[in-house]
Amino acid sequence: AAFVRGAAKVAANVRARRLRPAEGPGYIQMQYDSRWFAAVHRGLEQEYDLAVSYAWPHDYVATRVRARNKVAWIHTDFSQLDMDRDMDEAVWSRFDDIVSISEACTESFLLSYPRLREKIKLIENITSPDFIREMAERQSVSNELRSDGFAIVSVGRLSYVKGFDMAIRALKLLHERGFTDISWRVVGYGGSEPELRELINECGLEGSFELLGKQLNPYPFMKACDLYVQPSRYEGKAVTVTEAQILHKPVLITNYPTASSQVVDGKTGWICECNAEGLADAIAELYADQEKRAALARCLEQQDYRNREELEKLYEMII
Repeated sequence: AAFVRGAAKVAANVRARRLRPAEGPGYIQMQYDSRWFAAVHRGLEQEYDLAVSYAWPHDYVATRVRARNKVAWIHTDFSQLDMDRDMDEAVWSRFDDIVSISEACTESFLLSYPRLREKIKLIENITSPDFIREMAERQSVSNELRSDGFAIVSVGRLSYVKGFDMAIRALKLLHERGFTDISWRVVGYGGSEPELRELINECGLEGSFELLGKQLNPYPFMKACDLYVQPSRYEGKAVTVTEAQILHKPVLITNYPTASSQVVDGKTGWICECNAEGLADAIAELYADQEKRAALARCLEQQDYRNREELEKLYEMII
């Protein structure tokens, strides 16, 4: 495993020098990791009716699983990812169906892979409002969230894509403007944690901006916050935003390319500019206007987030 990772890193750096990705060789390295791990791992002997590859990269299911029908999922805005697209298209092409979670995701995917149009099927993220609300009541998180101020919560992988560096800088701006009772808690883990902790220290936000790590049940944190914020640089259709809406929480997201497919601005949430200043300005406005936050909560109470029909679409692939 260590050898494969090391070799993948070297190969990705060589490839990245030609492609010059803005974010460095990270995604290309993931592609090589996935391809070579699939190559050296033993495949499954049994043949299946349906094989689902839910998380990119999809090499293992594409090359090491025998199935009558193979399905791969699109979760993000692929037009924004710096990767080796020829290598990636070769893997996608091995699947019978490609499931996209939103029309916006489909459009961005086809910008890079127009020849795969006939394979695309739309199945939105499947949610269970009853389960989410039940889980939100299972524990108290008062010790983790400041109860004497304005609490912001975000949930997501600690990576460049999720924009938590912008969130830290936004909170610094807010504190400099005098909003020192605003705190921000992030549930999640990932490779950017050391850099984010260093930035928190540089901004003097120890105790105000906290990384809570992986939590088996993030829903009590969502339920307890005053505002849920998704500060991403790009997304497909963030399931965490829908989960916060199910809990009737005010939601603020950045204006990533697919944002309008997730939130009706001013009705089921708010969309702000995708930078620290935009986040700070929007948070300050929502902090000061309790009625605006309450109106959004009332609107969310009228929404129906049950989508069992999406599950039926998945069943149809099995039959």
